[in-house]
Amino acid sequence: MHIHIVTIFPEAFPPVLSAGILGRAQQAGLATVDVHDLRDHTHDRHRTVDDSPFGGGPGMVMRPEPLFEAVESLDLPRGSTIIALTPQGKPFIQADAERLAQEAVVTLICGRYEGIDERVRMRLATEELSIGDYVLTGGEVPAMVVTDAIVRLLPGALGHGEEALVDDSHTSGLLQQPQYTRPSEFRGLEVPAILLSGNHAAVARWRRKEALRRTLERRPQLLYQAELSVTDLEELAKMGWRPPTSG
Repeated sequence: MHIHIVTIFPEAFPPVLSAGILGRAQQAGLATVDVHDLRDHTHDRHRTVDDSPFGGGPGMVMRPEPLFEAVESLDLPRGSTIIALTPQGKPFIQADAERLAQEAVVTLICGRYEGIDERVRMRLATEELSIGDYVLTGGEVPAMVVTDAIVRLLPGALGHGEEALVDDSHTSGLLQQPQYTRPSEFRGLEVPAILLSGNHAAVARWRRKEALRRTLERRPQLLYQAELSVTDLEELAKMGWRPPTSG
């Protein structure tokens, strides 16, 4: 997979891209992440990428010319995904990460200032994504988030830990159950006995039940989209949850 990131702050990325799973995935040839300096596609001595908004108002707007030129210089395959990272975009969720991990090439445009000229949204970006309902100083952190979420899904990226993917929060449609490791007792807090029992079937049932409980307590709206078995529904009913009725 090849990920392109277009930004005015390319220096922000190397520490993140070279660390942990992201770094190892690139070393193993599973992913290539190229960061492109938007200012390389300006043609004035000040390397200007922004201007005041038409109609007046505070702040500055990212100009279309350098953004179009930067992306067009990448010689992307026809129909490849070009994402503008903006607070106005669709919320980025695990399903988006799974979808994008199937792409050969993904390009991320990091917004800044008061936003990006609308013509970039209309004619260059194929979609817009937001990592949350809040405003950051720019799209660099969202680009790191999206890149991390995609790359960790690539076959081989997690090594021996890939079986854990199916148990991740949101991957299964539920939040992950509580996790414990050694020591079995710490400052008066003990690991649930079932996890020490060696009974794998019982452990699996406990984990599923606790995932349901945690989702109900913290993100109950997720239950309406999750794939729930009859046993799941029975457990949730004991916890006081009722599925919506039709009609």
